[in-house]
Amino acid sequence: MKNNLAKIRKEKKIGQSYLVEQLGVSRQSISSIENGRCTPSLELAMDIAYLLEMPIEEIFIHENRFKQP
Repeated sequence: MKNNLAKIRKEKKIGQSYLVEQLGVSRQSISSIENGRCTPSLELAMDIAYLLEMPIEEIFIHENRFKQP
């Protein structure tokens, strides 16, 4: 899953440390999500969207694996 987390976070002038504190996850977790090395759980993705005050779809981009006929 692709994401715009780092870009949005920087535009809003929010540091990784803020997300770490608010979400109760490690800095490594946030970094891994931002770099696409891991995908957050649905609950964590929703919490991130809430903290950034944005729709989840604007932060996380699901690439459909199924081709349309």
